[in-house]
Amino acid sequence: MEFRREHLRIEILDPRQGFERRQSPLEIRFDPLTGQSARVLPPGSFPPPADVDLDRLAAETRERCPFCSARVESETPRFPPDVVSEGRIRRGEALLFPNLVGYAKWSSVSVYSPERHRLPLDEITPSLLADNLATQVAFGRAVADFDTDSAWVSINANHLPPSGSSVFHPHLQGAANPFPTTVQRFLTEVEPARFREYVAAERASGERLLGSTGRIDWLAAFAPVGPGEVRAFAFEASSPEQLDPELVAELGRGLSLVLGTFAELGYQSFNLAVFGAPASPGFPLVVRAVARAYYGSLRRSDAMWSERLHWESTVDLAPEALADVARDRFASAG
Repeated sequence: MEFRREHLRIEILDPRQGFERRQSPLEIRFDPLTGQSARVLPPGSFPPPADVDLDRLAAETRERCPFCSARVESETPRFPPDVVSEGRIRRGEALLFPNLVGYAKWSSVSVYSPERHRLPLDEITPSLLADNLATQVAFGRAVADFDTDSAWVSINANHLPPSGSSVFHPHLQGAANPFPTTVQRFLTEVEPARFREYVAAERASGERLLGSTGRIDWLAAFAPVGPGEVRAFAFEASSPEQLDPELVAELGRGLSLVLGTFAELGYQSFNLAVFGAPASPGFPLVVRAVARAYYGSLRRSDAMWSERLHWESTVDLAPEALADVARDRFASAG
């Protein structure tokens, strides 16, 4: 298992130092599974994440929010009864319903709670996550029973506007398609055994290992696709609808620790994808979470031409620095 790094030196005449010659490092890393490259800059190359006033945004958006308890029953759709008998799926406080905007053949939205319009990262508890994930697992199973061709199931999240969310109210999104997304397709081209080799290599080095929650291993991605990317692998399931209740609860615990780490590092937003390859024996369930933020007084997005058009991330938070912060959380949760 190769963890390839290329080290470059950038040289300029720096006006901040009287135009003296200055060199700075640039590290390019290559993902051990896919070969996708990422650029790791020195710490502090970007401004710190902007601290957005969530109380103000919550107040501005609550009155018209379709996911809040006053409107969720009347303003969100239902599934046909032959797919979901009650039209919507409930687990604990969580409520799932179809997405009005169809990103897939079958699209769902699940709110952590219609009562929780404002939900910062460090307040998303393991139980809130587990219940919300459980609605998505039930959605995946319902679709699998009704439409066997739509076997490519994923659980996703855009949490708050920096992540791409168009609705402030925190939620997850589910998708079921008859064919894979681009990243799903790329990962299915990886031999299933390489995932175990990858996790074993990271366990052996310990450099980016966050910890294990039991049956799921959590890692800081070697070549992250965005700030603070965390990956996890569950080898007892190959698609979200195959998760048993214990794995759902464990996934909720681990994700809560990850989101708490993001909050500690100053982030308020994240993206999430949970998916597998149902037709590939031995393929694990893959979890990928990445922190999202606006930066500086202009609230610049953390995604630019490099990410969107070259599929190559540029970050100044090294995976090892992320692991140093997150590892303590996983150890204390033990």
